[in-house]
Amino acid sequence: MWQLVPLTREGEEEDLEKIAAEEHKEFTFQTLVSATRNFHADNKLGHGDFGPVFKGKLEDGRVIVVKKLSHSYQIIKEFTKELRLLTRVQHRNVVSLLGYCVHPEKLLVYEYVVNGSLDKLLFEPQDQDSLDWKKRYDVISGIARGLRYLHQDSHECFIHRDLKASNILLNEKWVPKIADFGMARLYPEDHTRVNTRVADTNGYTAPEYAMHGNLTVKTDVYGFGVLVLEIVSGQKNASFDLDSDCKNLLDWAYKMYKKGKGFEIVDSRLGGLVVGDQVETCVRIGLLCTQSDPLLRPTMDRVVMMLSKKSSALDEPIRPGIPGTRYRRSRASTSNF
Repeated sequence: MWQLVPLTREGEEEDLEKIAAEEHKEFTFQTLVSATRNFHADNKLGHGDFGPVFKGKLEDGRVIVVKKLSHSYQIIKEFTKELRLLTRVQHRNVVSLLGYCVHPEKLLVYEYVVNGSLDKLLFEPQDQDSLDWKKRYDVISGIARGLRYLHQDSHECFIHRDLKASNILLNEKWVPKIADFGMARLYPEDHTRVNTRVADTNGYTAPEYAMHGNLTVKTDVYGFGVLVLEIVSGQKNASFDLDSDCKNLLDWAYKMYKKGKGFEIVDSRLGGLVVGDQVETCVRIGLLCTQSDPLLRPTMDRVVMMLSKKSSALDEPIRPGIPGTRYRRSRASTSNF
């Protein structure tokens, strides 16, 4: 079993060479220069945490995405990390790494996902009509299956750490793919938690991680819960302003749920064209996944069962946890999850 460990600068370069030799997925720099027309501005798709991202086309006709990384030592570490993770990951709901370039620049090459990122489809006005309820429910289910794979079915259990709408890509069939593993951490099998520097996104961060740096798979479950409620409502958690009495989307969703008005959080642009029991399930799952106590949050395996209607009656959620608030271990925290 391999692990990600801090390396010296020389060690990092040796490690990259080893990965290239083992995986046989290395592109030449000139191939990627040609594919992107020398990284032309017209081919730039955006700018990620570690550098610009470009669209390109290979000679065999494949459309690709090239992540061009900056030259800092930290970026080389992130590059090595993402290579190690993605070269072995194969799942319908996780973005495919096609290859990489080591010299003279550090580049990652991914499949091109034609419908872009979920945040643009959910939150940008010109795209908001493209996601009907069926697509949203399928997206939620697909993300759940992708996370279950990462947490328990892949070659190594690892935590994404930065699950959010902008890191979910949708292909031509609206199949969701979890992307951007620059912050992912392997999950040691002999530890229940990892104390680490908080490196998550505002609005999706679990309380125990934000306050204490305690990282477990339940950190991803919290982010998934936030994402579910955003998909249902079309509202951003971090910038929610529909109810002055509520701090964020989670507060509002819980308030409406307790009043028996959970359907009122559904995105009004859907025009009521939803499946009632699916909405109820998603709202309940979103609230269960964002519980303050991580032990009260379901595993992603249980979430998948809930969404497939193969589970028993759903548990009753309590008020969601919000970063900056303390949580207390509950006696109700059982092995059911």
